[in-house]
Amino acid sequence: MPLVSMTEMLKIAKDGGYAVGQFNVNNLEFAQAILLAAQEEKSPVILGVSEGAGRYMGGFKTVVNMVKGLIEDYNITVPVAIHLDHGSSFEKCKEAVDAGFTSVMIDASHHPFEENVEVTTKVVEYAHSKGVSVEAELGTVGGQEDDVVADGVIYADSKECEELVKRTGIDCLAPALGSVHGPYKGEPNLGFKEMEEISGLADLPLVLHGGTGIPTKDIQRAISLGTAKINVNTENQIASAKVVREVLAAKPELYDPRKYLGPARDAIKETVIGKMRIFGSSNKA
Repeated sequence: MPLVSMTEMLKIAKDGGYAVGQFNVNNLEFAQAILLAAQEEKSPVILGVSEGAGRYMGGFKTVVNMVKGLIEDYNITVPVAIHLDHGSSFEKCKEAVDAGFTSVMIDASHHPFEENVEVTTKVVEYAHSKGVSVEAELGTVGGQEDDVVADGVIYADSKECEELVKRTGIDCLAPALGSVHGPYKGEPNLGFKEMEEISGLADLPLVLHGGTGIPTKDIQRAISLGTAKINVNTENQIASAKVVREVLAAKPELYDPRKYLGPARDAIKETVIGKMRIFGSSNKA
């Protein structure tokens, strides 16, 4: 199946009361694990690629061609979107679109509101002309993800969310409501009242960043309030690193990377399957 944009899959998810997982691709094994999990679970899936991970793998074109090759070789038949995570500028979003990404996130949330609207509108105009979906962010999601560092959480303003949606024509919105990138220090505290208000005003699928470590009950409540896309990366990274350490500790003489990256891939796949079942996207493709 060819790569698709997120627009339709997230509309269907929101209407159906479930969420589609965005699982970040960091190398070949991550891409393999996520695609195999999606096919096994009969779930739509979003492959997230940060600018840093894109550079690490060689560039956006390399990532797209790797994913397309895997879809063909593995005979993947479920809907797959490849999405630029936290695009830092119009230029980076354009580069991803031109390379074959089917979705982009423009993260201009650190700019003043009017500048966010201006940059986001420019991205939407270009992306939509190519059939590519666009995600935008308001507020500040805490923690660090690749090149993106935020000191503290700043909640998104509901009226600004409504205005951003109306003025830009984005396809989904990531309002910062208490989640963080990376492991949580203590219990996550999501702003559900604000989420409900923003969902009503914005009237489009919401995105929850920092999905690692959020309790299942909170995930399910967020989905009931219009969250249709949930991002997970740290949990997969932790699971894969743990297995690599265990394999090499048990067999220090190992040097064939397939012997430790293969088990790491299996760990990622199992983690992704677990998330898909919690998000409710299994058997929805």
